Amino acid sequence: MKKLRVQFLLFVYDKTQKFYRRYFKKKKRQWQFNEKQLLSFNEDTLGRKLGEFYKRHGFTMIPKMENHDVHHLITGCGTNFEDEIAMQYLLLGNGKLNAHLLAAIILGTLILPEYSKMYLQAFRKGQNMRSFHHWDFEALLWQNFENLKDFIQQKNTITYY
Repeated sequence: MKKLRVQFLLFVYDKTQKFYRRYFKKKKRQWQFNEKQLLSFNEDTLGRKLGEFYKRHGFTMIPKMENHDVHHLITGCGTNFEDEIAMQYLLLGNGKLNAHLLAAIILGTLILPEYSKMYLQAFRKGQNMRSFHHWDFEALLWQNFENLKDFIQQKNTITYY
């Protein structure tokens, strides 16, 4: 039964992400790198880790959605459908809010409610990270991946003087 539910979600995702890119990401440009070029970055960089992510999973870059794949690396969220929904919860906790994200959360929760505990944990994890959902990760591809990940996973602290 779960397989049928996931197939339905994949169908809905496939149809809506094209619409989302066309109408909500029309001002955003696609990255100037491809999967092969990312593999030529230095070994410890975000760019190289992203290239390895694509190669390991057999994925290709989706124009204007490249940051989404970086979010997988930074957050440690997997690529199963329940993990995708959990990542949307994490991004909501991190401050991201748009119609596509809300639709994914609502539909995902209704179709796969058995992962509600995982979704709540992801939301809290997002709240405890620095706000990164709006970053342009293309400009950070040369940065050390572990340092970047550590920086994001530390919540902003307020200092009073």
